[in-house]
Amino acid sequence: MENLFQLGDYEDFFSRRCIWVNGPVIVGAGPSGLATAACLREEGVPFVVLERANCIASLWQKRTYDRLKLHLPKQFCQLPKLPFPEDFPEYPTKRQFIEYLESYAKHFEINPKFNECVQSARYDETSGLWRVKTVSSTRNEVEYICRWLVVATGENAECVTPDIQGLADFGGQVMHACEYKSGEKFKGKKVLVVGCGNSGMEVSLDLCNHNANPAMVVRSAVHVLPREICGKSTFELAVMMMKWLPLWLVDKLMLIMAWFVLGNTESYGLKRPSMGPLQLKNTMGKTPVLDIGALEKIRSGNIQVVPGIKRFSCGQVELVNGQKLDIDSVVLATGYRSNVPSWLQESEFFSKNGFPKAPFPHGWRGKAGLYAVGFTKRGLSGASSDAMRIAQDIGNVWKQETKQKKTTTTACHRRCISQL
Repeated sequence: MENLFQLGDYEDFFSRRCIWVNGPVIVGAGPSGLATAACLREEGVPFVVLERANCIASLWQKRTYDRLKLHLPKQFCQLPKLPFPEDFPEYPTKRQFIEYLESYAKHFEINPKFNECVQSARYDETSGLWRVKTVSSTRNEVEYICRWLVVATGENAECVTPDIQGLADFGGQVMHACEYKSGEKFKGKKVLVVGCGNSGMEVSLDLCNHNANPAMVVRSAVHVLPREICGKSTFELAVMMMKWLPLWLVDKLMLIMAWFVLGNTESYGLKRPSMGPLQLKNTMGKTPVLDIGALEKIRSGNIQVVPGIKRFSCGQVELVNGQKLDIDSVVLATGYRSNVPSWLQESEFFSKNGFPKAPFPHGWRGKAGLYAVGFTKRGLSGASSDAMRIAQDIGNVWKQETKQKKTTTTACHRRCISQL
């Protein structure tokens, strides 16, 4: 605190409401931020969680389709210190997962500051502190001053909308998958689903189940694996084999088993990448598709697989092979990206794409009290692993420094400072 009033931009500092945080600021109240907060709570470290939405896990609550379930068994998706309820199914539904997260926040007394959108965060060299500026939904500006900053906004903060020629002239309904809820209102309509990842496959399946006529754009190679093999989770089998076998051999075995269960997916227009599914996930972060029924609909012709898009026109799309399709609506299952570069003023730890430069498992800690959680490209288990490391790292310093009571200099401008 002695250096708090040596901050640069002195007049700017006192022109806004400033809050001293006695512990880390966590940006993001999704699963990653909640996991970090819970682990810090267990370490006895105070914290503040900032969330731009009006609820926890806004991606799950507001930007996912109704039929969504966890693609992996619940034991691989639970957060630290609190497992899923025993009566939950192996693959919890969207609603069940949200209930779990809400009970998780309540159990660890995590009370995020909602509607606080972080505009910028930068490290002040003079004071050795982080300055995190936010704007609330009522346009009130607040600056949080803290020693540690935990970036928990994750890999999926902003949806990716591709720039496709003629899309503005299409005339029909165009939505990103984050806006899609159900195929009910698309009954009888011709819908083009752009993207063939897990979201694209599942949206296409949902449309099909609601008697729509989906066509799914597959531009590049994709690994499709069965969700289960002989009643056992494919992911769980891979984890077990990785304990004893090298990655390349596990990839080979996975593809052989997938061939026996699913057959030759290339005959349906789903060409496999030359790199194995696990190696591709580890090196490129590209998740294989776990099939939950879409492939059967592709086989039967109820879901049409089409190549890349050349251009849109009024009520129509032209594909790269020259084929033209009449369509009513477009769903862009084109993924998400990190938004870290838009607000974090730092270039040493994070790269321009919004991910830590250091590969897993070294991308959780930067310099000067900067941390990242949920950027491992390894789902909820990766986020949990990061959260535990971060909490232990901060906790060690916290415990060391709080062994003896320290006398703190009272700020002369007390009226301008709130403490948390």
